[in-house]
Amino acid sequence: MANTVKLPPPFRLVALDSIGSSNEEARRLARAGAEDGTLVWAREQIAGRGRRGRFWASPPGNLYLSLVLRPDCAPAEAAQLGFVAALAVGEACGGFVPPLVELHHKWPNDVLLGGRKASGILLESESDPAGALDWLVLGVGINVASAPEETEFPATSLRAEGAGDLPVEPVLEAFSRHFLSWTDRWLADGFAPVRAAWKRRAWRLGEAIAARLPEGELRGRFADLDETGALVLETPQGVRRIAAGEVFA
Repeated sequence: MANTVKLPPPFRLVALDSIGSSNEEARRLARAGAEDGTLVWAREQIAGRGRRGRFWASPPGNLYLSLVLRPDCAPAEAAQLGFVAALAVGEACGGFVPPLVELHHKWPNDVLLGGRKASGILLESESDPAGALDWLVLGVGINVASAPEETEFPATSLRAEGAGDLPVEPVLEAFSRHFLSWTDRWLADGFAPVRAAWKRRAWRLGEAIAARLPEGELRGRFADLDETGALVLETPQGVRRIAAGEVFA
């Protein structure tokens, strides 16, 4: 099936019919020395994972991929690639759904169509003994043909939003093109253009949200995305900068 997919030259495709988790396979390959740009694509996942180890329903018909990346930067800076990926997912999805479907980026790196989650992104990394980034695995799931039901945050698919009976291959190709373009921009110009583009479609920017953190929930106004990618939350107790968590209305 790999012959049916045409990716830009920097990507090296590893195509699989079924796997437990594409992220686990990419992590294994990264530890074995896989080159930057190695892309693991699976038709289905039997044990897909989302953030905080949650099960990610992964039936055939949707896109599941994991990229091995080796950016020459600090681990904290590499986390900005989650926003790069979100922009790439958004532009890829936007090319298949009708133009009136609202597209938003939900912090930190979900993509919404019509107010419902169409894609999730998971970053996992490992540092060398000196503390420098060794590799980063970027996992991307896009609901192409179907979406899970009874999720905490409502989900949707490209098909449900008007894309029709869409194969996975063109979505994979579109994502890879947009990801390469935005990565080149990030490498050349830093996080500023990525941040600006992400904010233009930021979900509930300037509005009241709930930020769910390991130590509990904070409510406040989503004031900004700062220069590092942290969420700036204005609360009655003062301004908080949140580097990791989840947000809800």
